[in-house]
Amino acid sequence: MENNNQTAMPRIGDPAPEFKAVTTQGEINFPQDYKGSWVILFSHPADFTPVCTSEFMTFASMEDKFAKANCKLVGLSVDGLYSHIAWLRTIKEKIEYRGMKNVEVKFPLIEDITMNVAKQYGMIQPGESSTKAVRAVFFIDPKGIIRTIIYYPLSLGRNFEELYRVLIALQTADAFSIATPADWQPGDDVIVPPAGSCGSAKDRMEGKEDMKCYDWFFCTKKIDKETVLKTVLKK
Repeated sequence: MENNNQTAMPRIGDPAPEFKAVTTQGEINFPQDYKGSWVILFSHPADFTPVCTSEFMTFASMEDKFAKANCKLVGLSVDGLYSHIAWLRTIKEKIEYRGMKNVEVKFPLIEDITMNVAKQYGMIQPGESSTKAVRAVFFIDPKGIIRTIIYYPLSLGRNFEELYRVLIALQTADAFSIATPADWQPGDDVIVPPAGSCGSAKDRMEGKEDMKCYDWFFCTKKIDKETVLKTVLKK
């Protein structure tokens, strides 16, 4: 039986649930306003909390890096707009952390006092907290489709280099019709989809195709780092 305080979490491959919201950068109509761009929509439990502060400083410091990969950032918590503004001002004026200081958060932070958006995206996990969003991350592609979902508990800060790696891997998979193996980084070998016939599987194993095969179902090929980055990053 579904809990009245919960909404089923959207799934990978689903259209991103639509909503309109007030943010620190004005009103947004999501995901329509972001058509043509990748988006990382992420939630945090509360303003003026230490883990969230470290995360926002890190994301803000990496915003240009994500932008070059055609990706925009959108944050959310169930706090109000004025709390958001005061917190972000405090970050810029007072907080110095790991060499980061005077950090200005320019991407929108959604006001979600009613928890409507958080519930639409399954960000409220009652077992963790019924009044705060967990650390959810949704990767949404330029067509508005959810491509990856990652969830973290309240106590665990996210690995932002991993979030960037996921974004580049998704774009690489789309651009070259491949898959990426464990721990893949740009420049590493990529996985070629399994052979569709006995004949093509035989050709692979006999080395007639430009790839390395560990067995008929597991073949890789090289795509150099420059080619990957030239394809997925804006000049």
